[in-house]
Amino acid sequence: MAPSRRDLQLTPITGDGLGSSAAEIGAMEEVRLLDSYNDDDESAGLLSKIEEGGGSGDSGLRKIQVGVTGMTCAACSNSVEGALMSVNGVFRASVALLQNRADVVFDPNLVKEEDIKEAIEDAGFEAEILAEPVASGTKAQATLVGQFTIGGMTCAACVNSVEGILRDLPGVKRAVVALSTSLGEVEYDPNVINKDDIVNAIEDAGFEGSLVQSNQQDKLMLSVDGILNELDAQVLEGILTRLNGVRQFRLDRISGELEIVFDPEVVSSRSLVDGIEGEGYGKFKLRVMSPYERLTSKDTGEASNMFRRFISSLSLSIPLFFIQVICPHIALFDTVLVWRCGPFMIGDWLKWALVSVIQFVIGKRFYVAAWRALRNGSTNMDVLVALGTSASYFYSVAALLYGAVTGFWSPTYFDASAMLITFVLLGKYLESLAKGKTSDAMKKLVQLTPATAILLIEGKGGKLEGEREIDALLIQPGDLLKVLPGGKIPADGVVVWGSSYVNESMVTGESVPVSKEVESPVIGGTINMHGALHMKATKVGSDAVLSQIISLVETAQMSKAPIQKFADYVASIFVPVVIILALFTLIGWSIGGAVGAYPDEWLPKNGTHFVFSLMFSISVVVIACPCALGLATPTAVMVATGVGATNGVLIKGGDALEKAHKVKYVIFDKTGTLTQGKATVTTAKVFSEMDRGEFLTLVASAEASSEHPLAKAIVDYARHFHFFDESKDDGETGSKETQNSGWLLDTSDFSALPGKGIQCLVNEKLILVGNRKLMSENAVTIPEHVEKFVEELEESAKTGVIVAYNGELVGVMGIADPLKREAAVVVQGLLRMGVRPIMVTGDNWRTARAVAREVGIEDVRAEVMPAGKAEVIRSLQKDGSTVAMVGDGINDSPALAAADVGMAIGAGTDVAIEAADYVLMRNNLEDVITAIDLSRQTLTRIRLNYVFAMAYNVVSIPIAAGVFFPLLRVQLPPWAAGACMALSSVSVVCSSLLLRRYKKPRLTTILEITKE
Repeated sequence: MAPSRRDLQLTPITGDGLGSSAAEIGAMEEVRLLDSYNDDDESAGLLSKIEEGGGSGDSGLRKIQVGVTGMTCAACSNSVEGALMSVNGVFRASVALLQNRADVVFDPNLVKEEDIKEAIEDAGFEAEILAEPVASGTKAQATLVGQFTIGGMTCAACVNSVEGILRDLPGVKRAVVALSTSLGEVEYDPNVINKDDIVNAIEDAGFEGSLVQSNQQDKLMLSVDGILNELDAQVLEGILTRLNGVRQFRLDRISGELEIVFDPEVVSSRSLVDGIEGEGYGKFKLRVMSPYERLTSKDTGEASNMFRRFISSLSLSIPLFFIQVICPHIALFDTVLVWRCGPFMIGDWLKWALVSVIQFVIGKRFYVAAWRALRNGSTNMDVLVALGTSASYFYSVAALLYGAVTGFWSPTYFDASAMLITFVLLGKYLESLAKGKTSDAMKKLVQLTPATAILLIEGKGGKLEGEREIDALLIQPGDLLKVLPGGKIPADGVVVWGSSYVNESMVTGESVPVSKEVESPVIGGTINMHGALHMKATKVGSDAVLSQIISLVETAQMSKAPIQKFADYVASIFVPVVIILALFTLIGWSIGGAVGAYPDEWLPKNGTHFVFSLMFSISVVVIACPCALGLATPTAVMVATGVGATNGVLIKGGDALEKAHKVKYVIFDKTGTLTQGKATVTTAKVFSEMDRGEFLTLVASAEASSEHPLAKAIVDYARHFHFFDESKDDGETGSKETQNSGWLLDTSDFSALPGKGIQCLVNEKLILVGNRKLMSENAVTIPEHVEKFVEELEESAKTGVIVAYNGELVGVMGIADPLKREAAVVVQGLLRMGVRPIMVTGDNWRTARAVAREVGIEDVRAEVMPAGKAEVIRSLQKDGSTVAMVGDGINDSPALAAADVGMAIGAGTDVAIEAADYVLMRNNLEDVITAIDLSRQTLTRIRLNYVFAMAYNVVSIPIAAGVFFPLLRVQLPPWAAGACMALSSVSVVCSSLLLRRYKKPRLTTILEITKE
């Protein structure tokens, strides 16, 4: 990279970085929860310190992705993992064979990115540090260090004044000002204070201030059009050198790719692109490159490269086949081929020359990969291919030389070597195509984001002055964007003008278009159906819903399911076992021939017992296929996670996918899970001399400070009683303060009591709103007739809310939360699948039993506090049963984390639910069935893949070894064995691809699902 002339050295941060304290981390508002899938508590603790893509604090870890080229089977990925874990400072390494990538967590104080790259290359593979997804917003850091110019200082008193002002600012950890350079260095928390606040503080003190640079950096990958010659490249480099905020850049003049490292505190990515195009007077056209786009093109390039090798090998193998098989039957050609040229015939020279090119030029990759594996003490498929083809080639060369010396011409098997390499390359090409299909769902998700967006330009007073088209990857939070009918929403945001219907099926799986009006949230990548919309972007880049879904799916595909451990173990011993079997085959047939165990008629023309035995041995070596075993699990997991994402079911890893198929119990929360979560007051009865309006105002005043759904229902009911002409829409779009101003009473000492209710002071008197437990704890007596009224409410599946004021019971409110229409059918479907549904709720027993009766659940646990739900789960797990928990992901987090399979339902745009293993995007219980059904079908497919891969090797190796030759007189030639080996791995991948045809069960078919 060519460094910018404005590169300045910053003092390193000496704070705790991201590893500061659990309290600080927990206090962060915008925590990315989908960044990693952790399969154990130790990993969770480790990865909480990870600082993705930035510098590190003294205790911060970093996570990077490395592209690894040259892996062919599970043994290769195990070898790379071993090499990475042996590096001092690497805490975790996960290698994905299908994606040709490795996730590495390391301590930047102990090891550098280059060391990780070298470790992989020393293991015999090619490595490339992958760029991170571009994000218009900056990444959250514990602290930033910024350098500011401070003009107007004349003496030490000025310095002390500025330092004092800066240190007193909230969020500033350290401030040092130098009079000689007129520079100030400020360490600050970007979540509390920003650079503009610091500059304003300096200017308010009577000095001039501006930001020079910060220690934060971002990376941008651009594709540049307009570089026609060396002069153009120099002009572009000159522009980059002059631009403020550019730290480093690297220009690939051949591909036109430009990589820029810049300071996002000084310049934004859009300003950077605009600056380059403006300085170049329109000569250069820049386009932001998505890292996913680069990975896709790399996968396509691998398939193309394999196809070229196959065609090259085939073009040389066809003449070889003609020389060996066809030409001997054509007199003219046969006469030419048997001419003597030195010690050999023309035909022998031609075969030797053609095969040598195939063996050592086209087949060089097998030798290189085999040498890398053996150098690191491991073995893989390349070792088998190199061994088998070398045995065939070098035996044929030896036979020619032996014939030239002795005059005894043994048969040669040049064609076996050439055809073997050709068929293996064909298999690898087909395999790469099939593997590419497994990531189709991921590619579709990436393609949802539009390439461009229409930016509305605002003038003074918020008046629109114009619009221009920008790259969608350059959208920034706060941008005002225009979305045309039929266009894609370019980013997550909020509608500020217009109304329309938006198709969100590609993100949430919800097939019905959703109405959008002013203040309605919209999701990037969804399609605007009819009207034009103006929207304000709120979340962009890696913070957007679609990016987080892609990140989650990608992380899931990188993870290994526990069932894959079997394949990894077999792969580690497979090749040595096959080589031993091949040696036994060679020795066995050779000894059998020497002692006359089989007649000489079985031998080929001019052949020997050794040649006869060698062909069996080579066939054993090349027919065995460890690749099929290695691909059985990851291909199925990759397809299943992609299919799940397209159906609104996000799976956080192979472990979660595997566990779900064994689920015995599904625990449902009641409110918002089995019910619609839209509580409405159906009854309000006063049991005192207070009039109805006064009672409702009193209760609404107390509940106005609560965020509980029941509280909202009470306040809405009271507002409607006083102002029944106020529409529901107005109530939803207006702010809470506006809705509740003017008619509610002042309250103080508000306190929410989980599992009981709320209490506060109104007119200096205590008001209690809640259940019997709250009344009992405060010595409020419930008369018998009131208790009977509450029981009647509860037996009709309503929640009775008791109200006491100044120590006296004053009234009761009945609140109903309608059941979801599909709840009963889903419960019946789970029972048919052999899964036992259980309802656990904090509500009272009568209401809980009434709801359970309606949906068909027999096992009910009521009056359970939030922490108690986790205890219920643990009690069910004691006998080894697998328990799933379905909740809304907010107050159910402890239970979701305690369950073997946590399912957060109705996440909508809030997909960042850390505790859950499954995130069900729609608020629909059918997706619980989908999650379990997809898991079962995936595990069935994985088992079929294993059965096929194992059966293939168990059946094919004896056939290749000649076990059935005495009975059938059929010998499998090496080239045919190679073809079988190549097609076996292709067939396993194609088997996994059948999961792409998965259709989630519909309500009409759920009841037809039977127990496994």
